[in-house]
Amino acid sequence: MNAYIFPGQGAQFVGMGLDLYEKYPVAKEMFEKANEILGFKITDIMFNGTKEGLQQTKVTQPAIFLHSVILGKVMGDSFKPDMVAGHSLGEFSALVANGTLNFEDGLKLVSKRALAMQKACEMQSSTMAAVLGLDDAVVEKICEETEGVVVAANYNCPGQLVISGEVEAINTACEKLKEAGARRALVLPVGGAFHSPLMEPAREELASAIENTVFAEPSCPVYQNVTTTPVKDSSEIKKNLMLQLTAPVKWTQSVKNMVADGATVFTEIGPGKVLQGLVRKIDSSVETQQPAL
Repeated sequence: MNAYIFPGQGAQFVGMGLDLYEKYPVAKEMFEKANEILGFKITDIMFNGTKEGLQQTKVTQPAIFLHSVILGKVMGDSFKPDMVAGHSLGEFSALVANGTLNFEDGLKLVSKRALAMQKACEMQSSTMAAVLGLDDAVVEKICEETEGVVVAANYNCPGQLVISGEVEAINTACEKLKEAGARRALVLPVGGAFHSPLMEPAREELASAIENTVFAEPSCPVYQNVTTTPVKDSSEIKKNLMLQLTAPVKWTQSVKNMVADGATVFTEIGPGKVLQGLVRKIDSSVETQQPAL
């Protein structure tokens, strides 16, 4: 069975999508439509901008979504997922891929998500840190014992967990994690505590937009970050998506469940190969690939 997976923030690079724009009329049409919907020329920043320009949350999130969704579109008849999943932001791309969201609504929600997250980041000094070489349970325990807001945010693969929270709490937790034997506990260059309680203002804003968006019945199940289990009911998908910003991304558990349910090939749709690497670390018996165009 074919599992299609979609990357999140961090996979962006300058020049992304230009090959699709130049080669496929449908891609050009979708990119131009996106410029119209967003109210600025995201294509200029994606194709010829600076790394710094592309790193702005309001640009990064729609850019990755566009690259993923348009790549899926140009695959034509060969685009046949039996199941889908996306890492954080990538869940929105996955929901377009299985027909739950249409392209325009998906882009509007992603733009709203990015702006709401940016606003939440500016309200409080917060960050994230990557922790390597410790069991999840050890990391969770240290987070619980650390004063202030600090939580496990991204379960990326065994031995790789990202924590999220207030700057001081993150710094304290990193010291404790190193003492506990972490190979690395490295503060990341991000301006906010994604997938933590500090994203509550953004979650409320996005939840209202999700509530007012039509979700169709999907063509195949989505393994959502919040539940890690296959979901095909559109109202349940909507509910889980509303919880995503303040809940952890359970990527390891999602991939394991996809494999248990018969996934043998994981195709990463979007910029980069980050998710393929994570999947191989979670289960080395499966095949990973990028689409052949």
